[in-house]
Amino acid sequence: MEMKNYHGMKNRVIKTAIVVAACIGTFYSCKKSGDTTSSIDCTGSAKSFTADVNPIIQNSCATNSGCHGSGSHNGPGELLTYTEVFNSRSDIRTAVLTGVMPQNGSLTTAQKTSIICWIDNGATNN
Repeated sequence: MEMKNYHGMKNRVIKTAIVVAACIGTFYSCKKSGDTTSSIDCTGSAKSFTADVNPIIQNSCATNSGCHGSGSHNGPGELLTYTEVFNSRSDIRTAVLTGVMPQNGSLTTAQKTSIICWIDNGATNN
């Protein structure tokens, strides 16, 4: 009886692992391909939220409710204020580095550097 329970549990674990692997594969196959470089040199690259980062976010990300504009429920939702951007900085960093976002376009190397360096240097409201 005890061996039967062990094999049943083992089968459930294997089935669960297969389902999880399939879900992960599906998730990654739906992403936009792009730059997966994670090393951006921020040496001497102090960035300002107001002057450098917010204009990029507003022009490339917060364009409408289908992206991260007013009324958006996509990913982190709206990215209209410093607080919303700050609270989503980890997701934004990953999306920018992998090239997943912006969804309908791409960022220049300078724009990516501005966002990543601002986040990596504390994401201050400056």
